[in-house]
Amino acid sequence: MGDKSGNPYDMDGSSFDADRYLQKLLKECSLKQIMDTEATIVRQTQTLHSDMQTLVYENYNKFISATDTIRKMKTDFKSMETEMNLLMANMNSITEFSERITDTLQETRSQLTRLSGKHQLLKKLQFLSSLPAKLKTLIEEENYQQAVQEYSHAQKVLQQYGQQPSFQGIQEDCIKILDELKERLKGEFRQTGKSAQSLTEIGELLLQLGERPSSLAKEMLECASKRLHEQIVVLQDQTDRDMIEFIDLGIEGFLKDLTLVISSYNDMFLTKHLEQEADDFEQTARVDLNAFVNRNVDEYLALVQDRAELEIGHGDSQIILRGLDRLHRRMTAMRTLCRAVDMSKSGIDIIVNAAQQLCQTHMRSLKDHFADSLSSVRLALVSSANTTTTGASGSSATSSSQSGSVGGQSNASGTTAPGSAGLRELISNLYIATIEKVKGLMQDLLIFLQPEWSFNLKGDPKGVQCIEGIRENLLVAFLRHFCTTVNGYGNVSSTAPPTLLLVLSKVCLEMDRAGVHALTSLVDELYNLDAERSGTLVHESELCTEMRDSAQLLLDSYVRLQGLHLSQMLRKSVETRDWLNCLEPRSVRAVMKRVVEEISAIEVVLGELYDSSVTHHGGSRTTASSDSSRKTHFSIAASKQSQFRSTWSTYTPQSQLDSSFVSNMQRLFSEKIEIFAPVEFSKVSIITGIIKICLKTLLECVRLRTFSRYGLQQIQVDAHYLQMNLWRFVSDENLIHVLLDEILGSAVLRCLEPILMEPNAVEIICERN
Repeated sequence: MGDKSGNPYDMDGSSFDADRYLQKLLKECSLKQIMDTEATIVRQTQTLHSDMQTLVYENYNKFISATDTIRKMKTDFKSMETEMNLLMANMNSITEFSERITDTLQETRSQLTRLSGKHQLLKKLQFLSSLPAKLKTLIEEENYQQAVQEYSHAQKVLQQYGQQPSFQGIQEDCIKILDELKERLKGEFRQTGKSAQSLTEIGELLLQLGERPSSLAKEMLECASKRLHEQIVVLQDQTDRDMIEFIDLGIEGFLKDLTLVISSYNDMFLTKHLEQEADDFEQTARVDLNAFVNRNVDEYLALVQDRAELEIGHGDSQIILRGLDRLHRRMTAMRTLCRAVDMSKSGIDIIVNAAQQLCQTHMRSLKDHFADSLSSVRLALVSSANTTTTGASGSSATSSSQSGSVGGQSNASGTTAPGSAGLRELISNLYIATIEKVKGLMQDLLIFLQPEWSFNLKGDPKGVQCIEGIRENLLVAFLRHFCTTVNGYGNVSSTAPPTLLLVLSKVCLEMDRAGVHALTSLVDELYNLDAERSGTLVHESELCTEMRDSAQLLLDSYVRLQGLHLSQMLRKSVETRDWLNCLEPRSVRAVMKRVVEEISAIEVVLGELYDSSVTHHGGSRTTASSDSSRKTHFSIAASKQSQFRSTWSTYTPQSQLDSSFVSNMQRLFSEKIEIFAPVEFSKVSIITGIIKICLKTLLECVRLRTFSRYGLQQIQVDAHYLQMNLWRFVSDENLIHVLLDEILGSAVLRCLEPILMEPNAVEIICERN
C-alpha cells in the first residue's frame, strides 16, 4: 500500500507528478497511444465531475442541516458557559459555609457519638431485662420461631456475662422458659396430624435449642411415618376418582411430604457436622433414613398397585398409564434425594405389573370371546339342524314309516347339518373373529411402548421380560388354550355334534395354514421380538404342529361319531330282525338305503369344505375303474356259489371247519385293514374312514346272528346294494370288496342252509331299488 501511494505515475496517489507522467508518455508511447490516453483521461474526468455533482445534489439538504446545527451549537455553548461560571461561584460559596459549620460543631459531634454508644448499651440492657417476659409472651402466642430467634440473639451475651449477679437471674429465667418451650415443642412433635412442614420446623427449633440430634432424628422419622400412614389411609378412601386424580393426590400429599421429610432430614442431620454426636452418627442416620424411605415407598406403591389392578380391564388404559407415567416422573425426580433407594426402579415395577395385569385381563377376555364364539357356532348348528329337520319332516314321512325304528333315528345324533355355504360361513366367522380379537388386544398392549412415556420398558430387564411375557402369556397361551378347548370336544366322552367337530377341525387347519403365522409375525413385528433366534420364546412351528394335531384329533373324532351313528342304525337293523323266519328277499332293506343317503349327504358337505384339487386322493368318482368293477365282488361270490351249494347244503362240522380254515388262510395273506386309523384331510379319506367303521360294525353284528336261507340271501342283496353305491366314495374299491366279502362269508358260515341267490336276480333287485 505504501509503494502505491509514493508512485509519481499513479494519478490516484498523493505523490502524482504530472510533468514526469507526461514525459514518460512521450518517451514510451506513440502519438496514437498518447491521444488515446488523453481521450481516456478526459472521459474519466468528465465522469468524476458528473459523480461529484450528483453527490452534491444528493447531500445538499444534509449540508444545509449540518450548517444550521453548527450555528445553533455555537449559540448554545455561549449560554452554557455563562451558566457554568455561575455554578462554579455558587459551589465555592457552599464549600466556604460548610467549612465554617464543621469547625463550629466539632465538639458537639464527639458528644453525640458518646451518647449514641450509651443509648445502644441501654437498649441491649433493656432487651436483656425484658427478654424473659418477651419469651413468655411469644410462647403464649405460639410464635415459637420468633422466641428462639430472640433467645439466640442474647445467648452469647448471657453466656459471657451470665456469672455476674445482674445477669444471672435473667439467664436462669430464660433457661426455665426455654425448657418449657422444649417440652411443648416435643409434645407437638409427637402429636398426630402434624404436616411434614410442621415437623420440619419443630425439628429445626429443637436443634437450635440444643436437643440431641440422635434422639431427635429417630423421633422425627417415627412421627413422619405416622403422618405418611395417615396420607395412605386418606388415599385408600379415594375410590371415586380416576387414576390420574388418584396419582395427583398421592404426589401432592404423600410424595410431597416424603420429599420434604427427606430433604429436611438431610439438612438437619446429614449435611451438617454435629460435634456433640459420635463419629458414626451420620452413617447410622443415613441407614435409618433409607429404611424409612423404603418402608413408606413400598407401602405407597403397594396401594398404587392395588388401585391399578382394580382399574385395569375396567377403566381407560390411556388414563391409567398417564397416571402411572406421572408417578414414574416424580419418582425419578426424587432419586437425587435418596440415592440409596432406586425410586425409578420401583415405578417401573408397578408399570410392569400393570402390563402383566392387563395381559391377564385380555387373556380372560379372549377366553370368554372364544367361548361365546363356540356357543354361537353350536347355536347356529342346532338352529340350522332344527330348520332342516322341520322342512324335511313332511317329505320323509313315507320313508320313516317304511324304515320303522331305524329310520326314525335319522337326526338323532346331529348328522343333519346346515348347508355347506353355511358351514363355510361359520368357519370363516369363527376364524376371522378370533384372529381380529387377538390382533386388537395385542395392538391395545402397545400403549405401554408409546414414546411419549417417561419410562422405557425395552431398556429395563424386567420390561424386556414383560414384553416377551405378552407374547408368551397372551398369544401363545391363548393359542394353546384354543387347542385344549377344541381337543375337549374331540374326547370320547364329549357330546358335541359331529358337524361342530368338522367346523373346529377346519378352523384349526386354517390356523395352522395362515392364522398362527399371521399372529406371531404381527406380534414379533409390533414388539420387535426375534423368536427365530430366541431360546425362550415358543417357535411358530411348534404352535402350528399343535394346531394340526388338534385338527387331526377333531377330524378323527368326527369320523368316529359319524361312523358310530351309522353303525348304530346297522346294528339295530340286524339285531331287531328275525333272520330265521325271513321271507324271500324282494327288495333292499330301507336301512341300507338310509346309510347310502347319509353317506351321500356327508360327501356333499365334505366336498365343499375340502377341495378335491388339493387332496391326495381326489374327489369322489363318477365312474368305476373298469366295467367289471361293480360286479367283481359278486362274480367271485357267484363262482363260489356252486361250492356253497354243494358244501353248505350238506352241512357237516368238518366241512365248516375246512371252509373256515380256507377263509382264515385268505385273511392271513390279505392286507390288514385299519378300521380306526387316522384319516387324511381330504373328503375321500374321511368318507372311507366312516365306511370302514360301518362295514366293520355290520360284519361283527352278522357274526353274532344265525341266518336261514332267505336271511342269507337278504344279506347278499344288501351287500350287493352297498357295493353298487359305496364304490364311488372311496379311492380303493378293493377295501369295500374285502369287507363285503367278509360280511357275506360270515353270513354263509352262520347260515343253516347256505344257498345264495342267483347273481342276476340280485342285480335285478338292487337296480330296481
